[in-house]
Amino acid sequence: MDASSPRGPRRVALVSAHTSPLAQAGTGDAGGLNTYVVGLARGLAARGAEVDVVTRATAPDQPPVHAASPGVRVVHLAAGPPREVDKEELPALVGEMAEALVAAAPPGGYDVVHTHYWLSGEVGRRAAGAWGAPLVHSMHTMALVKDAHRGPGQPLEPAERVRGERGLVAAADGLVASTADEARELVELYGADPARVAVVPPGVALSAFGPPADAAARTAEREGLGLAPADRVLLFAGRLQPLKGPDVLLRAAAELIAADRTAGGPAGVGRLVVVVVGGPSGRGAGRSAREDLRSLAAGLGLVGGPGGDVLRLVDPLPAPELARWYRAADVVAVPSRTESFGLVALEAQACGTPVVATATGGLRTAVADGRTGLLVPDADPRRWAAALGALLDDEPRRRSLGEAAAVHAAGFSWARTAERTLDLYGAAAARRAGGAAGRPRARVTCG
Repeated sequence: MDASSPRGPRRVALVSAHTSPLAQAGTGDAGGLNTYVVGLARGLAARGAEVDVVTRATAPDQPPVHAASPGVRVVHLAAGPPREVDKEELPALVGEMAEALVAAAPPGGYDVVHTHYWLSGEVGRRAAGAWGAPLVHSMHTMALVKDAHRGPGQPLEPAERVRGERGLVAAADGLVASTADEARELVELYGADPARVAVVPPGVALSAFGPPADAAARTAEREGLGLAPADRVLLFAGRLQPLKGPDVLLRAAAELIAADRTAGGPAGVGRLVVVVVGGPSGRGAGRSAREDLRSLAAGLGLVGGPGGDVLRLVDPLPAPELARWYRAADVVAVPSRTESFGLVALEAQACGTPVVATATGGLRTAVADGRTGLLVPDADPRRWAAALGALLDDEPRRRSLGEAAAVHAAGFSWARTAERTLDLYGAAAARRAGGAAGRPRARVTCG
């Protein structure tokens, strides 16, 4: 494939300024965005593109370029201190990162710059002009949407972010929305030109996430993870932050136990186990999230009770290990207060496990309500307990939902995501060529 190919560009920069694709998803600032960038990069490379995933160097011993997989390199930009910094410190490094990106680019630069999250957009917007390249942007999360769904006591997103997102929406040659709802929000909340917005659902790594071979395999997997065959297992996977709602799951579990009168449940039914796979979000104060969650669990009687600990905390895991937990769970809970898509829901369903999720954002697309799982309208723990309890008490229904879930998730592949993204790149390049004829290339400067 060459740069003039109708299937898209030859050289692609995927900019992920604040988190590296090499980081373990589920902790710090690494989450669904990391999974998305890696999946898209591999999908594009499989279609002949040369992909550089551009991020900031966070350690002095990181190589400038790391060969991640065939056709995909991770480029570490030397900008700011060679260590992890708080996300709030990164806006001051945008100009330096843009200059470093231009300096690190291959001869002739990139054919398209695709930025992920608003901080990356600020870097890419400044650098793309150096090559006259089209700028494509994926929001992943939007400040105005997060503000509308923030949890109790959570502050508003910084005004600087809102201004940055508005500027990116106006400047981008193409905007990627994971769902039709996100596309509508871009238009209604940010004034995006509908002609520049394309709905491109993300994919799931079907080679890593798949259902168990049979019931015996699932039982063996549960036993290997220290779960009894009769345990009623609820699983949460993700970063430990209020927006993801792990507190909602714990409160719902307490409601279930109160209804059963015992942590062991009714006679003949296994004990309830709540598994939380993930780590603290961000740095600084966010590091206390695990302790805060355990304290909440203790206050709800989920830790140290007569039937033993209901809560089981597990560190973030690579995809193959996380898939084992998905397959071992009876139900995967995604109680996010807002979610641009919800890759966890897709991964769990690919493993043949039904999902109970909040009816918000992309989760309304990721989960087929009543067919592959259930959607709960809000964060009310009583409603969550009712939905979770209905599935825990009905094994045939869980089995039916799980089988449909695996089929549903198989329709979301990174190959399809890459194909549709290439179409958007082509449209963005045509738009850029038509609107920038004769325009001189920009010079990147700090500030």
